[in-house]
This record gives sequence, C-alpha cells and structure tokens, in this order.
Amino acid sequence: MAIKSTIYKIDLQIADMDRNYYALHNLTLARHPSETDERLMVRLIAFTLYANEALTFGKGLSDDEEPDLWQKDLTGAIQLWIDVGLPDEREIRKACGKSAQVVVVLYGGRVADMWWAQNSKALLKLNNLTVINLPDTEALTNIASRGLNISCTIQDGQMLVGHETGSVDITPITLK
Repeated sequence: MAIKSTIYKIDLQIADMDRNYYALHNLTLARHPSETDERLMVRLIAFTLYANEALTFGKGLSDDEEPDLWQKDLTGAIQLWIDVGLPDEREIRKACGKSAQVVVVLYGGRVADMWWAQNSKALLKLNNLTVINLPDTEALTNIASRGLNISCTIQDGQMLVGHETGSVDITPITLK
C-alpha cells in the first residue's frame, strides 16, 4: 500500500516591499512522502518570492511534467515555471521552451554550489531563466508544522520569515 501525502494548512502573510505586494494567502500544501520538511518550506519561500493571485502549486515530485509552482495566463499558456531543488539541466531547457519565464530555486548548501558549478555554463545561455540560491535553509525545517501561521517580509532583497516561536533570516542569492 502506497504512503499518502501529508497535508499542511498554511496561513501566509506577505509584505514584499521590493515589489509592493501585500497579501494574505491561505494555502494547502501536500508533502510527498519522499519530500523533506526543508524542501516543503523552500517551496513556500519560492511561492513567497513570486507570489500573486495566479501562482499555484503544481504536482512537483508526483509528476515530472509539472513544476513545483507555476502561473498560467487565461489562455493556458505558462507564464512562470518554478522548480525547487537541483533539477536536471535537460529538464530546465525543456521548461524554458514551454514557459515565458523559468526560475530554479536551489538549496542545500555545498551541494547546490557544486550543482551550479557543474551546470552554469549551459544554463547561462538560456535567456528566460533565473537561478536563485537559498543558503542556510536548514532552520526552516524547525518551522514546518501541519498548521502553520507564518509572515514573510521582503525588503532590499532580504527576507524575514516570522512564525509563532521566532524568526529566520534568508538572503536569496541570484546566480543568473
């Protein structure tokens, strides 16, 4: 018998002063059995960085043909494709052909740095690709809970993630 996904209910308050975006999102995230709490929280951070009313979570790990997050226009054309983790370079090129803009959000410290060193030469040629590295995401693991109330403030490229028991500072680094 297959293990089912774990459902997380998240109330996310966003104050993004860099984009002048202020909103409250009531989200339901499904955590795949093979997904870690850290990856789940990085997906949430990726949502926060690009949040708008049209951005939705895809099937991610459950379906190779869908990203972790995406935004479609009214015709169904993909405007934004966001992958979290260390995707295959071939899959990124394929996504760049399907979407107006592709974002890869890396995490994992040295492993992410090694992935970028190995793939950067080919990826720098893709004009509609943005690559962001999130260093020090281990602290997000302690925040993850099935019922979560979280606030994210973004100002001058810095992110402050506040929760019931404290806060975590995150500095996204744009590699491309």
